[in-house]
Amino acid sequence: MTEISPAVLPSHVTEQIDHWIQKYPAEQKQSAVLPALHIVQDNMGGYLTPELMAAVAKYLDMPEVAVLEVATFYSMYYHKKAGKHKIDVCTNISCMLKGSQEILKHFENRLNIKPGETTPDGKFSLRKVECLGACVGAPMCQIDKNYHENLTPEKIDKILGGLE
Repeated sequence: MTEISPAVLPSHVTEQIDHWIQKYPAEQKQSAVLPALHIVQDNMGGYLTPELMAAVAKYLDMPEVAVLEVATFYSMYYHKKAGKHKIDVCTNISCMLKGSQEILKHFENRLNIKPGETTPDGKFSLRKVECLGACVGAPMCQIDKNYHENLTPEKIDKILGGLE
């Protein structure tokens, strides 16, 4: 695999990326960009800095701009420090028709933050996202890596109570 400074991507991170690279033909290792970005984000502070995205590009022999395009297209990648619990509320058409604006407003009121903000204690970050692909369970949100569907204010209170 490509040599890269351990200060940027430590060996435990590159070993995990290598696991994914091996799933693709050698000449197509760039196909591992999505899992590589997840691995780096999960192991290197919870968000992707320009330096980390450049390191992924170098490791996968890709142009930096190609990694940046992927990392900014998908809402599952963070580009600034986020709270311990990341809350993404779907506001696409199915969720909107089923009340996602009220769900978002309940999160805002309960956490006293707006989308794009993090609570002062660093526990929660809130974002509105375009689509999480669970239209049948609208309105829905993703908290960390877990989907929560058919949301109501009462359900949100219960979920948040289990996280605090």
